[in-house]
Amino acid sequence: MKIIPAIDIIEGKSVRLRQGDYQQKKVYDQSPVDIAIELYHKGVKYLHLVDLDGAKSSAPKNLYSLNRIALETNLQIDFGGGIKSEDSLIQSFRSGASQVNIGSLAVRNPILVKFWIMKYGAEKIILGADVKDGKLAVHGWQETTDVDILEFIDDFSDDGAVNFVCTDISKDGMMQGSSIELYDRILDNFPRINLIASGGVSSIEEIKQLEELGVHGVIIGKALYEGLIDIEELMSEYGSSQI
Repeated sequence: MKIIPAIDIIEGKSVRLRQGDYQQKKVYDQSPVDIAIELYHKGVKYLHLVDLDGAKSSAPKNLYSLNRIALETNLQIDFGGGIKSEDSLIQSFRSGASQVNIGSLAVRNPILVKFWIMKYGAEKIILGADVKDGKLAVHGWQETTDVDILEFIDDFSDDGAVNFVCTDISKDGMMQGSSIELYDRILDNFPRINLIASGGVSSIEEIKQLEELGVHGVIIGKALYEGLIDIEELMSEYGSSQI
């Protein structure tokens, strides 16, 4: 299992939202680049980088931060937010992303995204499944669709997709625990996918619980910045190969 620290960006600054609400954001003093460099020097290997400006628009807006982080560290970065065209997909890879996260477009134009999976390889693309009351939300979580999470995964896994990051929006940024029941239900139906849990993870004990559940990865965000989860303690518990 991978443990993946997250950095969310708005206007070049590091932020965390509450339940996906852009009006309820906390801005942190350190820049995304400085946070990434600090994590890297502590031994971290993986980074989940989210362009929240891009998520609400038609293209990524913070590729500069992605490129700086890629140039100044050897982090394996999965990047998402605003990837809605092949040009933005290519720009993200050229700016240093090891993988890209695609959410809204996968809901709105699944045929195109399935073509990209075939063209670029399933290992390069992570499908973002952001859930609100069992349905997927798009455009920076601002719009809820009628697409069911299980139907979404079933459709894409049939066409070769293996990587899915699932966020329960009601849990995100709340530091009150993640949606264990949701992940258990997904893995019960799709035991062979690489499921990455995101949203609400607030303790090392919960990370262990998710590991026992069988998730492929766990994204940690606000709990890391607020001191509820300590990187050094994680390193001691899991070793540098998993973080």
